[in-house]
Amino acid sequence: MNVYFSCSITGGRAEEAVYQAIVKELEDLGHEVPTAHLSSPQVMDMELVVDPVEIFERDMAWLRECDAVVAEVSSPSHGVGYEIAYALTLGKPVLCCYKAGKKISKIISGNTSPGLKVMNYAREGDAPLQVRAFMAELRGD
Repeated sequence: MNVYFSCSITGGRAEEAVYQAIVKELEDLGHEVPTAHLSSPQVMDMELVVDPVEIFERDMAWLRECDAVVAEVSSPSHGVGYEIAYALTLGKPVLCCYKAGKKISKIISGNTSPGLKVMNYAREGDAPLQVRAFMAELRGD
């Protein structure tokens, strides 16, 4: 599957190790992740050289082409929220995971869209397990 990974870039990088673990899990499961670079510690430097319009057009195209979205939503991000809403509008299944104890937007936690699954994780190592279960559910395993 083609999986769009979404996470905070400018809103905070406190969960960067979790971002990396999620992307690694998706790739280890054999999925294509066009946004894998978002988990990199160098993402800010990489994205600085790209025009905002190019980023918007690129990312919206990736969202249209993806089979599912996995978003880490522990750190507030306008972009992540936008991507989640757009993906749901397109009928894409979306997993939002966040660190237990973090306050996330009620627009996410209260969303009753049948395509949205929201889960929290206690430890860094739990997030990839949630991703694995979500992907298995999508495959019908």
